[in-house]
Amino acid sequence: MAVMERGSSAASHGHAVERHDRAFKIGVALNVVFVIVEAAYGLLSGSLALLSDAGHNLSDVFSLLLAWGASVLATRAATERRTYGLRKATVMAALASSVVLLVALGVIAREAVGRLLQPVPVAGVTIIVVAAVGVVINGLTALLFMRGRKHDLNIRGAFLHMVADAGVSLGVVVAGVLIMLKGWLWVDPVLSLAIVGLLLFGTWGLLRDSIWYAMDAVPGKVDIAGVRQYLGALPQVQRMHDLHVWPLSTTETALTVHLVVDANALDNRFLVAVQQELHDRFGIEHSTIQVENCADDGSCLLDSERCV
Repeated sequence: MAVMERGSSAASHGHAVERHDRAFKIGVALNVVFVIVEAAYGLLSGSLALLSDAGHNLSDVFSLLLAWGASVLATRAATERRTYGLRKATVMAALASSVVLLVALGVIAREAVGRLLQPVPVAGVTIIVVAAVGVVINGLTALLFMRGRKHDLNIRGAFLHMVADAGVSLGVVVAGVLIMLKGWLWVDPVLSLAIVGLLLFGTWGLLRDSIWYAMDAVPGKVDIAGVRQYLGALPQVQRMHDLHVWPLSTTETALTVHLVVDANALDNRFLVAVQQELHDRFGIEHSTIQVENCADDGSCLLDSERCV
């Protein structure tokens, strides 16, 4: 019996963190400055709307810090008690971000319904101008995370937070202008509800994927049927058992499998080739393969239908 393991080290994951580190720094800095400016204008103009929005944007700063912190924690080295390190922190952060996003969208929707039933005008040019600045700030921050959103749930959470804020701010600008020109008070809540509807789709997907990742489900990017077919078709492999594929983090995938072979011995080149193919074709960075001799078939304690 031989066990061979290929793992993406903490250093390789650190390269990914470095790529996003600058985006987090810029995003946090831009949004902190915007919160300060918005709160200042709110105090000077006596606008509760601006102060409330400043508080909402401050919560987004904390969301960015949460995603950033999880990304950094994922690079921490493994220990005796945490043998995979803290990679799962990115999954927890993505799950928290999705819940916070859903709550925020619910608050926006409730406010929009209230304004639809009792329409009120956008309170002045100052709010429109500040909201326009918010569109630029949040839009630029969202662009910083656009590249990594498809491959990292944690980054997708940060991206959706910024898109949500940019969308709401854009709605305020458009509604404010139309109300000033046409007097259409219903535009503000209708646009808000439309934006909430659009963002709800992406947020629900983030929540669903985060829950599945937290429960160690096979990541959507992995073709589990293809993996099973590839391993079963390998030369000298008669059958397999105890195949598991799960996410180590929002960017890394792990696999374990027992292969029953018809050879008395296999050199490491076979195992390395299999691991490389699993990495290149299926995106599995961390694979552990146990090889068993068919002469002792049935002796593995995990070769049972009762095993997970």
